[in-house]
Amino acid sequence: MAEPRDVVRIPDAKVALSTASVYPESTATAFEIAARLGYDGVEVMVWTDPVSQDLDALRRLSDYHHVPILAVHAPCLLITQRVWSTDPWVKLQRARAAAERLGASTVVVHPPFRWQRQYARDFVGGIWRMANETDVRFAVENMYPWRYRDREMQAYAPDWDVTRDDYRHFTIDLSHAATSRSDALDMLARMGDRLGHVHLADGRGSAKDEHLVPGRGNQPCAEVLERLAHTGFDGHVVIEVNTRRAMSSAEREADLAEALAFTRLHLASSGPPGSPGSPGPAASAAKAHRR
Repeated sequence: MAEPRDVVRIPDAKVALSTASVYPESTATAFEIAARLGYDGVEVMVWTDPVSQDLDALRRLSDYHHVPILAVHAPCLLITQRVWSTDPWVKLQRARAAAERLGASTVVVHPPFRWQRQYARDFVGGIWRMANETDVRFAVENMYPWRYRDREMQAYAPDWDVTRDDYRHFTIDLSHAATSRSDALDMLARMGDRLGHVHLADGRGSAKDEHLVPGRGNQPCAEVLERLAHTGFDGHVVIEVNTRRAMSSAEREADLAEALAFTRLHLASSGPPGSPGSPGPAASAAKAHRR
């Protein structure tokens, strides 16, 4: 009997564009670019852009461009401390309501800042309570220590490494893994079947959170994607890259097209049906290139 031939398996995961990836352009521009380049949807970063906070405006953009909203990133950044209330639990409640109304399956949330003491003490249990009240996934994202020269500050609590705590769903961010100098594949393994969401970007281990286009740093972006393909990952892969240095809109769009092509290429695995997951030739080539 002939040996089974290799087959290409593509998981159900959709590839979305984070609206943060077009900054300093607007949330509306992100929908336009996502539609033009053929992304499967967007993740809305709720921040100081009024459109990102306006559910009616977001629905109109989604309908007009035929681009679904797959995830909502709650306003957890320093610059969004006053967006959707100063109470962090109200922010999460509003993010959940936004996801439910907009048809998004996931709310991305960062662990608390260490100075948010009460919020940090209640965070793990509170996330479980909120997750039990909805079908929306609350996917808690790995962060990193803050570094300046030879100093390091633990800015997040209970921990920047979210795998040290008990959450129903995780978001893995490969740029954050680079900044924390973590082994991304090891972190992925620790998350296991609780991995619900992916922020795809590259990094070189700088103290700054770089969010490079995948393939331009030293993170195992290709290997992570191919592992997701082998395991049948059914969450979303979100391109969250920094294009602030783009010299023109055309250059920004080219970067986002490259990121999408990289992701679609590697988010497929080949091997005999039922075989265990192993890095495909594309991942092996990417690893050799990084060396």
